[in-house]
Amino acid sequence: MKKSIVYSLLAFAAIVWGISFILTKELFVTEAHITVLIILTFRLLLATAITIPTLLLLKKLEPIQKGDLKWFLILAFLEPFIYSICETNGVKLVSGSMSSIIVATIPLFVPFGMAAAYREKIRSVTLIGILMSLIGLTLMLFLGGENNLDMNPRGIAWLFGAVLTAVVFTIVLVKLVGRYKPFTITAYQNLFGCLYFIPLMLLLDGSSLPLLSYSPKMIGLLVILGVFCSTLAYIFYNLGVEQLGATSACIFTNAIPVFSLIAAILIGQETLTWSKPLGIVIVIAGVVIAQIPPRKGKNSV
Repeated sequence: MKKSIVYSLLAFAAIVWGISFILTKELFVTEAHITVLIILTFRLLLATAITIPTLLLLKKLEPIQKGDLKWFLILAFLEPFIYSICETNGVKLVSGSMSSIIVATIPLFVPFGMAAAYREKIRSVTLIGILMSLIGLTLMLFLGGENNLDMNPRGIAWLFGAVLTAVVFTIVLVKLVGRYKPFTITAYQNLFGCLYFIPLMLLLDGSSLPLLSYSPKMIGLLVILGVFCSTLAYIFYNLGVEQLGATSACIFTNAIPVFSLIAAILIGQETLTWSKPLGIVIVIAGVVIAQIPPRKGKNSV
């Protein structure tokens, strides 16, 4: 697959995940009785209802090979289960744009996780790209206006729990991307994720289900989160890991706050200041620099 296509798909995933913070925050604002577990369970049910039947109909759902079931169960336990719980609890307590900025630190830690797990060498150009992106994110955060400085300690802790989970998830994902297609990996992620979420949601938050409005807005937001964020974005990200490697693909998550911020400005949750466009340019420049291919004969990532 051409790299330009892979880059476009990863950019789409970053856009969708960036917007997801704003949409999730909107659900908490407009639905008084909705909970983290209800949002996540409905997202995964919708995602599974799309991916599994579609792949079965097209005869594209690959069977799980002997010995790989444990890796799929671990993968789904990490993400969407643990990661989504951490991230969504964080978004509930912290502003959407602040949440996306913390999540965007994932690429800072993934190269070190990959180096520890698979002895991958960390390229200097990758570190430069990560550093530039973090500088841009810092500009957007600390000089971006008072709305970004929502520092609820519990929310911050939840979000950094999501970051740690994402690093371990990426390490496990690498074990599967060479043997299964991205569509298959995403389908099993969502299916096993449902098996984790449904009993827990019914046990802890089942009493809240009759209290929800089930308005067109609520249903529409959940459909967007389920179809685009839990399905297409994960498929494209898994494809990026397969085509580019975990470190290069993960750096695209640095762009998530850019799209969160743009969405927040468009709907009036954030105001536009001079530092935000500058931060966006620096973040994008960092992502581009980190994708510079190694010279021939170099195997570092």
